[in-house]
Amino acid sequence: MLGIGLNATDTLILLDEFPPYAGKIAFRQEMLSPGGQVATAVVSCARLGLRTKYIGTIGDDLRGQIQRQSLAGTGVDTSGLIVRKDCPNQTAYILVDGSTGERTVLWHRADCLRLLPSEIREDDIRNSRIVHIDGYDIDAASHAASLARKHRVPVSIDVDTVYPGFDAVLKNVDYLVAGSGWPGKYTGEPDPFISLRKLQTEYQLTVSAMTLGDFGALALYQGRWFYSPAFEISCADTTGAGDAFHGAFCCAMVEGLRIGDALDFSNAAAALNCTGVGARGHIAVREEVETLLKNARAGNIKRRIDPAIADRAGELVAAAPATK
Repeated sequence: MLGIGLNATDTLILLDEFPPYAGKIAFRQEMLSPGGQVATAVVSCARLGLRTKYIGTIGDDLRGQIQRQSLAGTGVDTSGLIVRKDCPNQTAYILVDGSTGERTVLWHRADCLRLLPSEIREDDIRNSRIVHIDGYDIDAASHAASLARKHRVPVSIDVDTVYPGFDAVLKNVDYLVAGSGWPGKYTGEPDPFISLRKLQTEYQLTVSAMTLGDFGALALYQGRWFYSPAFEISCADTTGAGDAFHGAFCCAMVEGLRIGDALDFSNAAAALNCTGVGARGHIAVREEVETLLKNARAGNIKRRIDPAIADRAGELVAAAPATK
């Protein structure tokens, strides 16, 4: 699995609870924690047993060093890591509400960290079984996706922001797993069933999907809908849950899991990550994911279901024509 895109080193501010607007409270703890959506997805994939490589830029400061050490310490190939001299690493200040595990993110990325298309080697793309991107450095993402299409390497994308000119990236994407609300913003259709189908039709996506926060994930594949509710766990921090989901989903696609099973597998990895603090607070190994799934099948772990999504997905599946 080859990941091309963002990394960040976060400062986590742990609170007992969020203060009221313009309020003032003491925080419980401050800690530095490596994160970033593609980098964390790559780490998640590595922990699940795949060989992985990360291509991206880091600053030459302490935060950049923390990021490098985290990637290398997880067994990720960091030979594609590009150090920008006299440039700060991407950073985020993340306020974590201890009463719920929910977080608020304030982030900054210096222009000197922009990844250029010329810094992506075609051989890295050719030698991959899946390429995972985020689209932030849109020229680099577009170039990587086009190279992957040229070499018939599937492309997965994690996107939660509407970027200008994003069509150039989407036309070469196979697996779209967007953040909650993104399909509606991008297409102008707030109904997720309409927007996901519209995206799949327009860009010929193999899978058109979106995460639904603490309600799981919804996907359209071969004309059929798949809804996987989230797992109910004791949540310490939701930071990085979506990134862990994407890493597990890439792993599932490489291993040929069926879409429904892939969504469950990814939801399990995301849930386990929420049991630790930080984007990589608890990146799960395969045994942990499989144990959670086994316990859920036995009825020992509950699923958090969105009834409206579940009902509509079931109705649309029932009405869909049979596929081979």
